[in-house]
Amino acid sequence: MATINDIAAKLGISKSTVSKGLNNANDVSAETRKKILETAVELGYINKRLQKKEKKLCILIENMDYNTPNQFGHDIVLGFKQMAEPEGWTVDIIPINIDFQKMTPYDVFMMQGGYCASFILGMSLLDPWMQELNVSGVPTVLYDNYVKNNPNIASVGCDSQEGFELAVKHLLKLGHKKIGLISGPLDSYILKARYHAYINALSKYGLEINEDYIGLGYYVAESTRKYIPKLIGEGITAILFSHDVRAISAITECKDRGIRIPEDLSIIGFDDLPMASYVTPSLTTVRQDRTALGKCGFYALSCLLNQVTIGSILLRAPLIVRGSTGPVLAGKSIPESTTP
Repeated sequence: MATINDIAAKLGISKSTVSKGLNNANDVSAETRKKILETAVELGYINKRLQKKEKKLCILIENMDYNTPNQFGHDIVLGFKQMAEPEGWTVDIIPINIDFQKMTPYDVFMMQGGYCASFILGMSLLDPWMQELNVSGVPTVLYDNYVKNNPNIASVGCDSQEGFELAVKHLLKLGHKKIGLISGPLDSYILKARYHAYINALSKYGLEINEDYIGLGYYVAESTRKYIPKLIGEGITAILFSHDVRAISAITECKDRGIRIPEDLSIIGFDDLPMASYVTPSLTTVRQDRTALGKCGFYALSCLLNQVTIGSILLRAPLIVRGSTGPVLAGKSIPESTTP
């Protein structure tokens, strides 16, 4: 393990200056402090005194509402804090974006803040810090993301495979044989996971796998407007969605086109957001227990901090059956308004 002496020798400065820089002293310039922190990370130095003194964790959040009660990010944060704070941890909630990540390397940011570990929500595979996490020495837990071959990184999430298998099994019982998927672009780990879960579920139950039954698009409203008529034109009678927001958008689109849910088309979402039970018809969806996900995030961090290297923790994925799924109607006809 690197020492203050090693950092001082590499930079050609005194040990006292290094110590002041590592401990946020006011009489060290920002430029010098930056060099000290970057060199400390490069050499693998761990400021255990600062970590022990402050006992701090952080939750880093990108593209997720964490301030509004009952929203996805809020409930995950709540679950995490319910576990962490009784054990004496201070938890800082820090919103991030790509520009923020470009300003400071991840390990430097963590050392600069005196954080022992972090729980990260909402990052995509394209984020700069995702690349740095491949070699980071900081205990880190990712929600709906995964980093291979780094014992310092763990993942928590919901079992997409189980969820989609339950969804397809439910639709099969209702007589559906052609089942489509509408999802965001595959630039995130979880969207890739749900895409493959869809493919595997169809394969398990002997259903046709066809690229024409899949719609991928970034913008929610634009995607549903484009792919609902396209998939129905392919003979699709049920569609799985990567997230509830997309499924609810599809219900609105179908109403505008005179497509009856579930008589003409069955729809299944993923997440069980609070709004899912209030739309008309109410949304059949795969449930994620958001508070439990936060608690699992802290549990996984505790394992890493105690040198227990874990890969992934996946919660069970129950299917919540509501009004947006129903049996296939023999001889049904779709209104002409489905044409683009």
